[in-house]
Amino acid sequence: MKGFLAMAAAVLLVVLPVSAYPVDDVEVNLDKQRSELNEKEELIKQETERLKALKKEVEEDIDKYTKLLGQIEKSLKEAEELGARRLRHISKAYEAMPPEDAASRLSGLDNDTAVQILLKMDSKKAGLVIGMMQTERATLLTREIARLNK
Repeated sequence: MKGFLAMAAAVLLVVLPVSAYPVDDVEVNLDKQRSELNEKEELIKQETERLKALKKEVEEDIDKYTKLLGQIEKSLKEAEELGARRLRHISKAYEAMPPEDAASRLSGLDNDTAVQILLKMDSKKAGLVIGMMQTERATLLTREIARLNK
């Protein structure tokens, strides 16, 4: 029996250190995995902060360009209003002319400009001016005016 106990003790001495290694390996692996997870978590935090900063920058750019677009739209509207005022002014000048003079001058303008002026004029005065134009030119301008009024 003494021999059996000695042998059992020898086996235990050999088995115990061997079984301790896997536990140590598991702990080392767990520590390594924790370390890797902590590094990944830190990278994710950094990336999140970078994305937040990028989002803020994009939102600021959107605000800036929205304001710029508003200013452009305002400027275009002002330019259109100025153009309309000038066109009304020119139309009044043509209305003040004798119909023969107005017809002669309108005949020298491009179709779009002549049509715009005629449309701004009083219809009776515009009719007198068109009546004083050459037939081909009067017909062409009348067709343009009719096309725009559709």
